[in-house]
Amino acid sequence: MTTIRLTAAQAMVRWLSVQMAQDGTPFITGCWGIFGHGNVAGLGEALHGIRDTLPTWRGQNEQTMAHTAIAYAKQLGRAHAMMVTSSIGPGALNMVTAAGVAHVNRIPVLFVPGDVFATRAPDPVLQQVEDFGDGTISANDCFRPVSRYFDRIARPEQLLTALPRAMRTMTDPAECGPVTLAFCQDVQAEAYDWPTSFFEPRVWRLRRVQPDPVELDRVASIIKGSKNPVIVAGGGVHYAFATDALRDFAAAHQIPVVETQAGKSALPWDHPMNLGPIGVTGAASANTVCANADVVIGVGTRFQDFTTGSWSLFAHPGRRLISLNVAAYDAMKHGAEPLCADALVGLTALGKALGSQTFAPPSPALKSDWFAAVDPLTALPSDSNALPTDMQVVGAVQRAAGTDSVVMCAAGTMPGELHKLWKATRPMSYHMEYGFSCMGYEIAGALGIKMARPDRDVICMLGDGSYMMANSELATACMMGLKITVVITDNRGFGCINRLQRHTGGAEFNNLLKDAWQVQPMAIDFRAHAESMGAVAVKVASVAELETALAQGRSVPGPYVVVIDTDPYPSTPHGGAWWEVGVPEVSVRPEVQKARAEFEKRRRQQILAN
Repeated sequence: MTTIRLTAAQAMVRWLSVQMAQDGTPFITGCWGIFGHGNVAGLGEALHGIRDTLPTWRGQNEQTMAHTAIAYAKQLGRAHAMMVTSSIGPGALNMVTAAGVAHVNRIPVLFVPGDVFATRAPDPVLQQVEDFGDGTISANDCFRPVSRYFDRIARPEQLLTALPRAMRTMTDPAECGPVTLAFCQDVQAEAYDWPTSFFEPRVWRLRRVQPDPVELDRVASIIKGSKNPVIVAGGGVHYAFATDALRDFAAAHQIPVVETQAGKSALPWDHPMNLGPIGVTGAASANTVCANADVVIGVGTRFQDFTTGSWSLFAHPGRRLISLNVAAYDAMKHGAEPLCADALVGLTALGKALGSQTFAPPSPALKSDWFAAVDPLTALPSDSNALPTDMQVVGAVQRAAGTDSVVMCAAGTMPGELHKLWKATRPMSYHMEYGFSCMGYEIAGALGIKMARPDRDVICMLGDGSYMMANSELATACMMGLKITVVITDNRGFGCINRLQRHTGGAEFNNLLKDAWQVQPMAIDFRAHAESMGAVAVKVASVAELETALAQGRSVPGPYVVVIDTDPYPSTPHGGAWWEVGVPEVSVRPEVQKARAEFEKRRRQQILAN
């Protein structure tokens, strides 16, 4: 057997560099790294040696650089991924939140945090988290519940089995998600005689799970016996590259489609069968169809509570639930009839099983009435002196966006407004991290989208709260010369949660800055802050000025930031479904007592719907 002597870290990165995606290019396209004493000597040296094949980029924060990797993989439909490495203590723990984002959204990322010494000779080392009852525990064990596969590399030769397991997980549609290989820092530097055959290139094909014939027959029979079926399109439609199949299936059988946050843009907004967004942040058109549906066909969706209105939305007596999902875990949720299959082959097979059967198409008035209600909210305001609403900002950005634009967001007010109001024209033109709804994902995520799709115009929309929480990768975008457009809506606090607080009867408290404990009023010049990191930034005073600024920004070669003050109170009053939030059963506030009575009424309706 021919061997080559390499350190464990050198072997890891060399092996990763020859693991190929279906298109013949490396599946792991690069590494994000912030070096510390847990990875700089071993992995840092190894990454330097292979930098022309496996590039390394420097982030500003471990969490946000991992968000960049997540957005990159998400935008590419999980066809490629990135590696992220950190030191052993705070750096590693900073990435745990991002691992949660990847886990909830089923996105492949390879986390390689440094770990303590396998020999334990210098124990305890700098930044080591000690478990008083278990000597095998380190800070990296926090990754276990948010990793689809976890391993600790305490011997070089363990990579011979751990690395293939990691790749299998990241490329398996049913188990796809983050992988953590906690890499003991002394082992990174240890040499081993590796079989040269270990480094032969390998292509990892994304498996297309075929439907079980019995499940297919049963599901087809249920649909054939229905009168008003509806399709709930989730993120799995995008990850299976099944948008054309969904369009053809819906058109052939005249079944309306509603879209989750992850599924939005699966169909163009103006497609006759696209009834719009579903659920808590949904359109009246979509939610009406769902409430009347006797069969609900989920395609690639987790049926999250925002999608289902906390399971109060599907209210038709005796309604049946079908879940076409590549993961059996998701396909069996809430007593659904499972069709465990890839969305593309599942829809194709189901279409053949249904034959020429069609159903009564939805009334066109559902969509026309919806847009008649909400289009005025996004129009240019007649009063230029009024504080703009988030809906008006969405309208301005929509009018400025081109067919090559990708709008993205993650948390706060904007996800709800964008889900309801944004008119997506093509697949993957809407990028929303709403599985974990992680504040701080936005700017880093926009960077990842731009790296994935350099030809696309990436528009990041976020509030002042998310910007304050994580803005440092704007400096990275400037350093890398990547053009992203960032629209910051400054409503001076956490406006979305403030509205929820009021809706549940609570007093305005600790959300808007005016209601937070402070000695000195807080006023932040976001334009100046963005400029200090290298971006071109402007602040506008009206929606009309916003449109002008966005048009002027097209000629800016690097990151471009537009700041606009907005009113924290208004939101789209139309559409939407109930969302279960625990309202206090006992309170001296009449507002809370009233909200509790409404909560109990809704809970009874929820029980009846299930």
